[in-house]
Amino acid sequence: MHQIWRGLVADEKHGSLPILMLLLTVVTGVVDAVSLLTLGRVFVANMTGNVVFIGFAIVDTPGYSLLASVAALLGFVAGALLSAPILKRRQGNRFHLMRDVMLVEGVLVLVALVIALFTDEPFSTGVATVIAAVLAVALGLQNATARKLAVPDLTSTVLTMTITGLGADRSSGPLVRTRRLLALLAMGGGAAVGALLVRHTHAWVGLLLAVALLVVVGAGAALSSDRHPEAR
Repeated sequence: MHQIWRGLVADEKHGSLPILMLLLTVVTGVVDAVSLLTLGRVFVANMTGNVVFIGFAIVDTPGYSLLASVAALLGFVAGALLSAPILKRRQGNRFHLMRDVMLVEGVLVLVALVIALFTDEPFSTGVATVIAAVLAVALGLQNATARKLAVPDLTSTVLTMTITGLGADRSSGPLVRTRRLLALLAMGGGAAVGALLVRHTHAWVGLLLAVALLVVVGAGAALSSDRHPEAR
């Protein structure tokens, strides 16, 4: 157990990046719960599901918003493009990269929070579309950063290959299996908490939790930079 814990917070290659990536996976679950339950059946992080929803909307399936889904898809691409200058500037230090990205992502989610806070629920189509687009930019930025950080099995937004690895890669060690299982629990747990907050309070409360988690991740990255120089 000690070895597994050390592999999450003080990995020889990745330092504390694994535990920080797990927290980002929780953020993904929370934000997608908010978007799916309050913005008209649209994902802002899971673009595979969102593309499927676009297909549903194109053939006029009830309950699916083509405008919000397309806005989220375009926002996600914009977020990935936005990551380029940050990734280029912080090539030498992954912790500084994560810190900077968390700042930008946190501001974007905060913007969505403010819109949700000062708008009555259920949201109109226009408001839902704007919130979806802003959140998708944030999650596109996060996904591009996770790709650059390259922590195995911890992409923070996509679990398909992680789940595949659980079944197909039976020779993996306990640390690898634990990371994969924790990634599933992080996203599922985040989604559950996000859904509870949406059902019993308001959408903006779920987004507030996401902002708080992003602050924790950013602070953790800033503190870890000097502690784990080997993981840069």
